[in-house]
Amino acid sequence: MTFSVVARCQETGMFGMAVSSSSPAVAARCANARAGVGAVSSQNITDPTLGPKALDLLERGTSAVQARDILRQSNNHMNYRQVLIVDKDGNTAIHSGENSLGIFAQAEDLNIACAGNLLDNDGIPQAMINCFKQTEGKGLYLGDRLIDVMRAALAAGGEAGPIHSIGMRLVDKVSWPVADLRVDWTENCPIEELAKLWDIYKPQLADYVTRGINPSDAPSYGVPGDE
Repeated sequence: MTFSVVARCQETGMFGMAVSSSSPAVAARCANARAGVGAVSSQNITDPTLGPKALDLLERGTSAVQARDILRQSNNHMNYRQVLIVDKDGNTAIHSGENSLGIFAQAEDLNIACAGNLLDNDGIPQAMINCFKQTEGKGLYLGDRLIDVMRAALAAGGEAGPIHSIGMRLVDKVSWPVADLRVDWTENCPIEELAKLWDIYKPQLADYVTRGINPSDAPSYGVPGDE
């Protein structure tokens, strides 16, 4: 009931992922990323432990393919799981168990992996890849590119039914996500609702990082009483 993307920005080394579903609060279970390490989506009858396990493996020096293969060998019920991984070098790996729901498909390229289940058609992940590659080297923020990728997925057919939730997580240099935005349920298009949130958050992103590192260097907070 899900389609997702994990990606690395070639220019900045930032990692990000986005995931959308007909289920509520999909990102709470599926979104995983760690600065300097990689990004992972764990989905389809989700085991939320798989994402952190994959990131731990990447941090210990395994490649995306090696991490995927270790998960396959060391975890039960992998025939029900989909896992997408991108590592620090932009290498990718995907596992789609044979019990993935409905029409399931996957596609990958350097710096990006996409997959979904209960899809409208099996060409959706490749449409997502194509969208991402078209914006490569154009200086666009990774968050903007991921939202466009999700729009491309929906335009190509999306999930077989309506989607209601979405999340996007970005990591870059610091130990916490520099953006972790979610629409946990909406009757409107969650991708466009996320895009509105991103438009609000993006201009403030760097300031929030500065406040975490050194508040004395941060700009004013723009609230009553702050000078």
